[in-house]
This record gives sequence, C-alpha cells and structure tokens, in this order.
Amino acid sequence: MSSLNEIKSYTPPVLHTGKEWYIDFYSFCPDTGKMKRKKFKLNHIESITARRKYAKDFMNRLSEKLSIGWNPWIEAESGSAYTLFKEVADRYRVFMAKMLRDGRYRPETLKSYTSYLRNLELFNQEKKVPITYIYQFDKDFCVQLLDEIYVGRDNTAFTRDNYLGFLKSFSSFCLSHNYLTKNPTEGISSLGRKGKKKIRCVVEPDKLQKINIYLREHNPYMLLASYILYYCFIRPAEMVRLKLDNISLQKQTIFVQDTISKNRKDGTITLPAKVIHLMIDLDIFSNPGDYYLFSDGMRPGRKERTEKMFRDYWSSHVRKDLKLSEKYKFYSLKDTGITNMLRHYDVLSVRDQARHSSILMTDIYTPHDIQEANDLIKNYSGEF
Repeated sequence: MSSLNEIKSYTPPVLHTGKEWYIDFYSFCPDTGKMKRKKFKLNHIESITARRKYAKDFMNRLSEKLSIGWNPWIEAESGSAYTLFKEVADRYRVFMAKMLRDGRYRPETLKSYTSYLRNLELFNQEKKVPITYIYQFDKDFCVQLLDEIYVGRDNTAFTRDNYLGFLKSFSSFCLSHNYLTKNPTEGISSLGRKGKKKIRCVVEPDKLQKINIYLREHNPYMLLASYILYYCFIRPAEMVRLKLDNISLQKQTIFVQDTISKNRKDGTITLPAKVIHLMIDLDIFSNPGDYYLFSDGMRPGRKERTEKMFRDYWSSHVRKDLKLSEKYKFYSLKDTGITNMLRHYDVLSVRDQARHSSILMTDIYTPHDIQEANDLIKNYSGEF
C-alpha cells in the first residue's frame, strides 16, 4: 500500500513556451503506483502578455494546492476546474440565451437570471479576495452571497430563495460541463413559507363589475385578456404566446402546449361561451391562425409581445382610473376566478381547468365560507 508521502509527492509546475504553450507537473497516481504527468494547454489565450500572466497565477495556485496535499488523480478533477470564473459566467449567458430560443426559459426567467448573474459578479468583485477560477465557486461563496442578499441588503426570504434557485441552476450548468465535481449548493436550504398559505387577493364583486364596465368602454381587448385570466386561468406569460390556432370554437377549448406552459405539460382548457362571444364581437377569428392572440395593441398580430403590456395597462389605467388599492393586481383576477368557480363547481373540475397538479393546490383557493360539512355525508351510516 502506498504511503501518504508517496501520494502527496509531486514535481513543481513548469511553464513551457514555443509553438505550444503549456504547464505541466508530475504527481503520484495511486492507480498505477507511478508518477504521472499532468498537462494544461495555454494556446487558447491569444495575447502573449495575458498568457504569461495567466500562467504565473495558475502555477502559483497549483503549487499552493499541491503543497497542502491536493492530488489531481485522486480528485479526478479536470483542467476545466481552472477555467476563469468570468469565462464560465459568459458561457452560461450564451447557454441561457439558447434556452430562451428553444422555449425552455421564459423571457422573464432570462431577465431575472441575467440580473442575478450580474449581481453575483459584482459581489465577487467587491470581495477582498475575489475568486478567479471556477473551482473556487464553492459552498462558502454561495452562503456568503445569500447572506449578503438576505441580511446585508435586507431583502425578503422570497428574494433570497430566488437567488438560491439561480445558484442551483448555475451549479447544475457547471457540473454538467465538468467545471465542478461537487454541487456547491448541496445542503443549502430555502427559507420557504413554512406553515403559511400564499396570501391571495380576491377582487370583490362590485369591483369586478367596475373593471368590466371600464374595460368594455376603454379597451375591450384588455377585457378579453382579463376574461381569459379570470375564466380560463391561463397565466399572462402563457397568454401572450397563444396563437389563434390554439383555439377551437367547435370543441370550445384553448390548447396550451407544453412549449409555452409553465409546468411544461400540454393542457386543454374549457372556453366558456361568455369568452367566445367577446372574441366574436371583436372579430378575432377573421385573422390568420398563425397570429398571436395578443400582439401589438393587445390585438391579434404576427409579433410576440411580453405579458408586461397587461401589467402596465392595469397599473397605469385600470387601477389608477378606478382608484383601486395596489393590492389588486392583474394576476388577482386569476385567484378570484378560481375562488369564485369553487362556489359553483366541484374541486376536480376546477383543478382541471386551472391545470393544478393536485387537489391540495386547488384547495388553497377554497373560500372559508364554503368550507363546511358536506350535507350528503352528515347522515351517512356505513356497515361498520
């Protein structure tokens, strides 16, 4: 059996220049019982000055790690671990852009993750000793960043958990591309909302009537979007990617395909007659089937827009002109629609319309005034 000293044995890193630039050293390999050469190529760095600077820093760090017992063959860590942190961050940006083009990311996801990545880089730059190579992106770094977001900047637990979600995504990218051999977010838990239900704002009937009258007069296309949110529970981010071909008048349905659905699953939603009548009044179906339902001016068109147009109109016109509290958001119509539908239909029907994964999720919306004993069960007497 090899001794500890044998396993730790190595030769100092050496820089070789010429047609091919590289750094190499020898380290004891337990599998063969012999010293084995490790080589890192440097020709990918175009500038000679930058190449020398990179090599000097790289060799210093290699020597430091080797001196404390690091062995490349025991850890099976590839040269990718010494890729510059900035370079990996840039490659992740390219990866995220591709995910958006393929429909794997929503525009708002890309926007949020891009912001989180930029803040991560700024956080690193402000550290007394910033990390240089991707292998230095470890659990301690992640914990320090999350503490800065939550404690240092006094953000909410929700914001802190969003950053954790981003760090997990970035870590997965690093693992899958062999930049890291261990997940730095492993063991870091979200703060979550333990023991608390999500606070949902339900729009009262009188306010719903005022909103209906206002939109019917000022923007009937926004009324259609509101109807689809209230009666069909289709999220705004999904709504802007719907095309007229997704709507079947004969079947009275809207088909939300997996490429635009939040849960990445196909879903068929019942289209109430009230929504269809408004569509007909607006002459929606005179447009080509490949048109987006909501494009410029919230009318059918070729250009895909973002759900921000709904939020902006709601804040700048509906809520402002009707003097509604800020707690009433456009998305409140979805919460209100589910809650009100539960007053008239069974929970399974509502669950399917809302495309919830379980009845438990739908039950969150159940109004307290209908959470009562079932009359059909009150006098039930079984065989037992």
